[in-house]
Amino acid sequence: MLKGSNLMRKLGYLTAAIAGALTLGGAAIWITVRPWWLRWGVDPEEAVKPLPGDDVVPNAPIHETRAVTIDAPPAAVWPWLVQMGFGRAGWYSYDVVDMKGKSADQILPEFQALAVGDVAPTHPGGGFKVKAIEPDHALVLYLDTDLARSQAEAANGTAADSTPANLRAGGALMGAAQPTEFAASWAFVVEPLPGNRTRLIERLRVTFSGGDRPWSRLSLPVLGFGVFVMIRKQLLGIRSRAERGMQRPIPVA
Repeated sequence: MLKGSNLMRKLGYLTAAIAGALTLGGAAIWITVRPWWLRWGVDPEEAVKPLPGDDVVPNAPIHETRAVTIDAPPAAVWPWLVQMGFGRAGWYSYDVVDMKGKSADQILPEFQALAVGDVAPTHPGGGFKVKAIEPDHALVLYLDTDLARSQAEAANGTAADSTPANLRAGGALMGAAQPTEFAASWAFVVEPLPGNRTRLIERLRVTFSGGDRPWSRLSLPVLGFGVFVMIRKQLLGIRSRAERGMQRPIPVA
């Protein structure tokens, strides 16, 4: 029988070996998977070409571009973007995570008016501010630490009572994971393609400070992959809705 000290030593070696294997495996996955989710659906030229909103958060250390091709013209895609938001048409992603109820499956005329300075809500107390808008071409959303704080102060706790449990849980997770200070631009660009089709390009640019905390170094990659999963679902959701919408007329106010 092994003595206690020998047993502990061997367990220590085993633990170190397992941890090393997991670290190497995680590194291998990170190296192979991360470039895929940062550039999902795009070709090399799309990944680096200038887009509206790039100047909102310049020199961003985090910049991710995704895209889908939609068998519908830009005029049939744009209305789905304008009406996005919690309490509006939704985000067309995994509703159990970011919505109360389901995202809309039709164009909602009451949410088709959008202007610079408006908010695309992510929860009852606030969300992304519209930084730039070019009808039928580009929608640029923006959020930073000061804006998030001012929205929280304006809500003064009243919005928390109406925030669904799923959003409260998600907000707590992101609050624990995100750096202390951040600024993010989120652009949706609609480009026409031959054959009455559309290229929908999404670009996220983020700059931050305070990301050197131990839990940030561990949690930010996980959070980044979670964002990719949600946005991929969103782009596919917009595509399916726009293509289905071609089969029925768009309602007018």
